[in-house]
Amino acid sequence: MDEKITIISSGLGHLFMTVFVFNFANFMVVPAITDVSMAALCPGEDECSLAIYLTGVQQAVTGMGSLVMMPLIGSLSDKYGRKVMLTLPMLLTTLPLVILAYSRERNYFFAYYVLKTFTSMICEGSVLFLAHAYVADNVTLSTRASKFGILSGISSCSFVFGNLSTRFLPSAASVFQVAAVVAMVSVVYMRIFLPESSMEAAVISVSLKEESMNESLLEKGSKTNRQLLRSTPSLHDSIALLRSSWTFSQAAIVAFFSSLGELGLYSALLYYLKAEFHFDKDQFADLMIINGIAGIISQMVLMPLLARVITEEKILAIGLIFNCVHIFLYSVAWSSWVIYFAAMFQVLAVFAGPSLRSIVSKQVGPTEQGKAQGCITGLCSFASIISPLIFSPLTALFLSDNAPFEFPGFSLVCAAFAVVRALTSSQFTNKIMLHL
Repeated sequence: MDEKITIISSGLGHLFMTVFVFNFANFMVVPAITDVSMAALCPGEDECSLAIYLTGVQQAVTGMGSLVMMPLIGSLSDKYGRKVMLTLPMLLTTLPLVILAYSRERNYFFAYYVLKTFTSMICEGSVLFLAHAYVADNVTLSTRASKFGILSGISSCSFVFGNLSTRFLPSAASVFQVAAVVAMVSVVYMRIFLPESSMEAAVISVSLKEESMNESLLEKGSKTNRQLLRSTPSLHDSIALLRSSWTFSQAAIVAFFSSLGELGLYSALLYYLKAEFHFDKDQFADLMIINGIAGIISQMVLMPLLARVITEEKILAIGLIFNCVHIFLYSVAWSSWVIYFAAMFQVLAVFAGPSLRSIVSKQVGPTEQGKAQGCITGLCSFASIISPLIFSPLTALFLSDNAPFEFPGFSLVCAAFAVVRALTSSQFTNKIMLHL
């Protein structure tokens, strides 16, 4: 028993390190990409509708691909193991970083844009939800919420250190160069140190090795392909999973509207800050560092304590309420200090994600964790299809000289109302569960 606990602890430790290093590489480029995009598309300007619309198109296309790919990757990870399915998105994520590490000129930016859009269809969100499934494989139901909180806290740590490193790197070129190298290191670390989570995957691996002694290479490949096709989930499978329980379906609604609001916030916020307060790479990094530190305090200290005394449903409601407040404060900011003050509300706003994932994980069995987490991530991806159709035109319109009325943060207010809609579903679910 002690040996088993040691193996599990070691596996979670290596998983947390993998998530930290991978996210560190990807978060490094977030403060720099707005300046790089605008320098390539609208040099010398503080407002660029083309950059806003291209970001929206990329988000929508990514969402359409992820809507299909996330449930597929999750289901395959249930059969073939989390480590196997982590490898592909982590490798693909590195490729766009290499392009901008080489050059940020206009043609290279468009090459990055196309490749990033394609790879994000497979990679966007997949590493995080596979990490959630890995944790669910190795912890008990009673400790799942706190462990999910720690996982999110690790992501917040990487967010802080990634943005902090960007703050002190001398140029956008060095940011992308370091990010590309660190992303490669994360793949190597994961392949060497992270133990496989799924026992079923190990059984399949042994079975395939035994079959290779008696079958030709062609026959083995044909049989493996047939197994892969049988394992591919259909849209009907996802719908059946959504209908499997009332709580799961309501959690899916919360996930959709919460993601819609957050995507609306993140698609508009940086361009809004650039146009209204003339933020640059360093100020973006400062803001994100504040957000990240708030997330670390919340997810690694406050949430594990709260999870012992109140339910995940109540923690989810707290997170959504404060998410609404901090988005609204962004939208009505009259000075740059209000922006930094609003960012501090992330201390409680970040409760929503891990608590929702914990609720979802408890609605399915141990062999369906990847499918369930992938289904929720797919719904969040569907929100990323809808979000740019709403928020990109609103952001471009209200930051332009042709706005129907003076309210540059109007699109952020709309994002806050989407989170309010998620809050109403979470509260309704909580009341239903109290009566069961």
